[in-house]
Amino acid sequence: MSSERKSSEEYVVIRHRPGYRLRRTAILLVFSVVAAVIGYTTGMAQGGFRFSSVEASKEVLEEEVAKLREEYTEARQRVINLDRGRAIDQQALKQARTTIVELETRIASLKSDLTFYKNIMAPSETSKGLQVDSFTLDRDRQPDAYDFKLVLTQVGNNKSYISGVVAVNVIGLRDEEKEVIALRDLSEDIDDLGVKFRFRYFQDVEGLLVLPEGFEPLEIQVVAQAEGRKSSQAERTFEWDDLTEN
Repeated sequence: MSSERKSSEEYVVIRHRPGYRLRRTAILLVFSVVAAVIGYTTGMAQGGFRFSSVEASKEVLEEEVAKLREEYTEARQRVINLDRGRAIDQQALKQARTTIVELETRIASLKSDLTFYKNIMAPSETSKGLQVDSFTLDRDRQPDAYDFKLVLTQVGNNKSYISGVVAVNVIGLRDEEKEVIALRDLSEDIDDLGVKFRFRYFQDVEGLLVLPEGFEPLEIQVVAQAEGRKSSQAERTFEWDDLTEN
């Protein structure tokens, strides 16, 4: 039985070649390295093409950016120039308007002066001799204080002087009762009840008046009395509200 088993077994004879496995491993390693080098070289070639494209695109973008920056600078300069021009135009327009207002004010003042002198030199038949021409009030910085100006004129015959006194009274209410206060008691610029005047054409009486506490002014009464050869009297009453409405 054992002899049959032995006869049926076959044996394979393999030739022993020392170093064969080592050489095969080395050859595979070399092929792997060569393949890697070829792949790297190909990739570099392709990568070099893409790099060149990126460089070209970068240059184009840089040119575009530079162009846009230049256009932006030019546009900004135009805006600055327009702003400066507009500011100059606005300033010039403002100055022109100011000049126009000043000229209109001056013209109105000259017309008023012209009318004033015309009335003095060429009066109507009903307005000759001593006249109370005007009384004006302007608010002062002090509370209840006003700068006043009274203008007296001699209309018609101006060859000689006219002289006399003028009295100014402020009529109003205090504690709901009528009260008359002389200008002398309201202004330190007036010393007497009657202010003396002497002139040929006109004379101004100016100063500062301060209203007492609790006094409500209603009217200003002016009475001018000429003395001597041209003796005459002129009276005029001015509403307080009309004088202070501006």
